[in-house]
Formats: sequence, C-alpha cells, structure tokens
Amino acid sequence: MTDIVTGRLQAAFADAGVTGWLHAVDIDSGAQIGAGADQPVCTASVHKVCVLVTLHELAAAGVLDLTEQVECPPAGRTPGPTGLAAMLDPVRLSLRDAAFLMMSVSDNTAADLLLRRVGLDAVNRTTDRLGLTRTRAVSGFGELLALMREDAGPAGTRALTDPHVITRLRALDPARTNRSTPRDMTRLLTALWRDEACPPEYGAAARRVMGLQVWPHRLASGFPFDDVHVAGKTGSLPTLRNEIGVVEYPDGGRYAVAVFTRTAHTAAVLPAADAVIGTAARIAVDALRAP
Repeated sequence: MTDIVTGRLQAAFADAGVTGWLHAVDIDSGAQIGAGADQPVCTASVHKVCVLVTLHELAAAGVLDLTEQVECPPAGRTPGPTGLAAMLDPVRLSLRDAAFLMMSVSDNTAADLLLRRVGLDAVNRTTDRLGLTRTRAVSGFGELLALMREDAGPAGTRALTDPHVITRLRALDPARTNRSTPRDMTRLLTALWRDEACPPEYGAAARRVMGLQVWPHRLASGFPFDDVHVAGKTGSLPTLRNEIGVVEYPDGGRYAVAVFTRTAHTAAVLPAADAVIGTAARIAVDALRAP
C-alpha cells in the first residue's frame, strides 16, 4: 500500500513539473506516509511557524507578553508585498497582531519584528527542544532577501529569471539557509496540535493564527469542503513552493502534512506547481484515512 501511495505522489509531482518531498502523519495514531520525508529543504516562509511557536512558548514562560506594543516606522522595513512591509506610514501594534500578519499574509516585516524580539537563538532552542534535529534558522527574512539580492548581482530581481543565476543563490541551498525536512515539520505541527509545544492556552492561540492564512491555492486546494478545516503556512522562493499545515475533518481526524517542491522553471506564476501541493496532500491524507 505504501509503495502504491508513494508512486501516486511521485507521479503527481512529475505531472506538475516539480520535484517534490512530502511527509504526512495522523496526529493521533502516528500512522504516516512519506516521499523523501528526510530530504533537507529550504523552508523559506514556512520557518515563520517556528517563530510563531517560539513566541508563544516564551509568552507561556512569562518572558514576554503577547499584548506588548511594538513600533514599526516606515524606514528599515523588510521588503514584501503584504502587511506592514507594504504600508507607508508608522504603525504601532501588539506582538500577537504582528504574529497574525506574519502568518495570515506572510508579512516579512512582521516576522522580522518578532524575530528581533525573541531572537534567532531562541527559535533554534525551541526547535531543538522539540527534537527537530534537522531544522535550523540561520537568518532573519530581511537578511535572506538581502543575500538573494547580493547573489543576483547588478541586474537585481530581473536576474532571477535566469537559470544560471538561480544556481548560485545561497538562499536555495539547504546547507546555507533556513532549513528543515518534511518529517521535522510534521513533528513540529504534531507537537503544536497535541499541546506539547506550548501549554494549551498558548497552543490554541498559535493554532488560531495558523488557521487565518488567506492563501487557498496550495494545501487548502486539495480539501475543498466546508466542513474540513486547513491551517497552514506557505513558503516561496524562486523555483521553490512549499506549504505545511494541519487538515482537520469533522469526524475528529487530524493530519499534519508538509510538502516541499522545486521546479526548473523560473516563472513566478506556475499554477500547476501550486496546485500539486494540495493534490499530493490529499493523496497522502486519503491514504491515512483509508480503512
């Protein structure tokens, strides 16, 4: 049965023109499905889930207050098309509202605000504590983008359509950037949904924020049902499209899924590459739910 499911996953990835790696686990029974589950991958914005968990862990320990206010002046904001990153005026908001922006619209400025408050070392201590031995935060999101600009050279973002430029981007090398594996990411989600990452009150707050993501075109596209809830976090870099999340069924079934993909195509818009994340997740979850 496992070989058949793995074959279907590989066929789906191939049809979409991507190389893909997946791990899915039944949060309650521990049953699992994998295809390259231990492959080192670049997390991109998926690593914001690690920041979210760290924030709530520190709040539970009394190190910080989620209602604490932070200032965000226009100068020095991390670039990005959404949230604070796209705003023009000074903003004052709470840590928990910054977390909402970080997760719901993948706001890079909000993510770096939180990283400055909690610290990169704290994020790595959290993932170490949870047994995510292949997961490491190397830089903030502004640093990651700056590294890409440096590697792209004088042509800037226009160069990111050149396959030769893509090969030299350190941000796409798991050995030199924020990284994990599909299995580590489902372990993180399982710990969060089982209240092992944070006490119940704080775990519930983190899960709520993860359920507010606005993007329906990847993981959620595989589960187009009113009574199935998907809480997830996307991650994107040139040629990379990722998402991790938890799929919850009305019968109580809960499934953590992590899908990471890479394609040779440098186009920013590749609907098939986005959609296969939902397709692959559905194949895996259906297999876990099969009698």
